[in-house]
Amino acid sequence: METLKATVERLYNGRSRRAAFFRYVLLGFDLVAITFFVVTTPFGQSTAILVADFIIGLVMLADLVARLWIAPSRIRLLRQPYTIADIVVIASLLLAPFVTHNLAFLRVFRTLRLLRSYHVMRDLRRDTPFFQRNEDVIVSSINLGVFIFLVTALVFTLQHGQNPAIETYVDALYFTVTTLTTTGFGDIILTGDVGRLLSIVIMVVGVALFLRLAQTIFRPRKLSYTCPQCGLNRHELDAVHCKHCGHILKIETEGEG
Repeated sequence: METLKATVERLYNGRSRRAAFFRYVLLGFDLVAITFFVVTTPFGQSTAILVADFIIGLVMLADLVARLWIAPSRIRLLRQPYTIADIVVIASLLLAPFVTHNLAFLRVFRTLRLLRSYHVMRDLRRDTPFFQRNEDVIVSSINLGVFIFLVTALVFTLQHGQNPAIETYVDALYFTVTTLTTTGFGDIILTGDVGRLLSIVIMVVGVALFLRLAQTIFRPRKLSYTCPQCGLNRHELDAVHCKHCGHILKIETEGEG
């Protein structure tokens, strides 16, 4: 049993190519699962969808159990927002036959862990020079995409059947994008107090995310590399010395300035 635990721990936390490949496979599974969640959100609970939900839920449950098994502090792991989101998603998948379709949007919470689990960020920094150069833009774009699809699911599940303007998932996506960009054509509005409050959240949070994405695109590019002397982790592409403490840096680059 200890040997098996050590193997699982190396797969989740190790630095070997095998461990990185394992984590990339899990990331691929997350991407496929999220795509399935987004695509099937507008549909009812058919037998095929319920079976797929249950299978995905079992895989996620096995992943959660494995992470809890090897965690140095299980209590600390259970307090993490992404772990709580996982538990909610797993419950919504395994209990899908007994839960109303209006809670289906909870499954989209799985997107909150993209690139933040299995040490994927560390692997991408090590293995992908393109990610090293454009990390801020990529992460900000993912955060914005997660927000858009999560809010779209919320709009659809809360307004579909009650708001004649929200008939399809595309209607919900159209409203979300026009609202968070403050375009606001006015042809679709959310009804009820909950709908108005959701519109406010979309505008406030959405605009902030757009500004964050714009800042990361137009500001000078920097690399993520932690200075061993002072801990500064953002440096210019051609940095030789840390601008904070002057320590010599050994940043792996492709020779681009």
